[in-house]
Amino acid sequence: MSMPYYVAPEQAMTDRADFARKGIAKGRALVALRYEHGIVLVAENTSQSLRKVSEIYDRIAFAGVGKYNEFDQLRVAGIRSAELTGYQYSRDDVDARGLANDYAQLLGNAFTHGMKPMEVEILVAEVGVEGSHDDQIFHIMYDGTVIDRPDTCALGGESDTISNRLSSGFAEGFSLVDAIRLGVSSLSGDDRSISADSLEIAILERNGERRCFRRLEASEVEAALQE
Repeated sequence: MSMPYYVAPEQAMTDRADFARKGIAKGRALVALRYEHGIVLVAENTSQSLRKVSEIYDRIAFAGVGKYNEFDQLRVAGIRSAELTGYQYSRDDVDARGLANDYAQLLGNAFTHGMKPMEVEILVAEVGVEGSHDDQIFHIMYDGTVIDRPDTCALGGESDTISNRLSSGFAEGFSLVDAIRLGVSSLSGDDRSISADSLEIAILERNGERRCFRRLEASEVEAALQE
């Protein structure tokens, strides 16, 4: 009988991380940043039918990069969890931090115990009721690591470079147009441009209503880029 092939745990985790990162890098990036009335999410997305940015609950949005079927499963799981918590307890008990922790457990278990890690990075954002000091942006990595981003966040291929562009251009009290333009320029860089029909943009708007998520129409995006 042949002996089972031994792989050191450190090497196994390194291989899994490399596998996940390669899958994520194949996808187009997205960014999120605060503006004066909430949070804007900007994704490069050429598909007219598949969404990378979605509503999870009243004040909470979800975004994902990487393998679409995997992060869409996570999106659906988040909606179910939020609806169940809101129904059993109170709508006020549903928050981005709790969802981020739930996602961290799912991704961490898949990374450690699954046949393969999920090839995704996801973002959970919540707009505050009182003001920007209550806004929350959580970046959840493929291995379940949760990173709290105070102002800006970038996911996907070349995320470090995009994040540097975002943070260097960000200013407190941005208008929506300024935030959109910074998000798009951070995604595109200096060597290319991204047209309005290749962008998916949504906002969490502090509007005094229960539901804060709104997806921007192509005409609104075009107008923002031309101002």
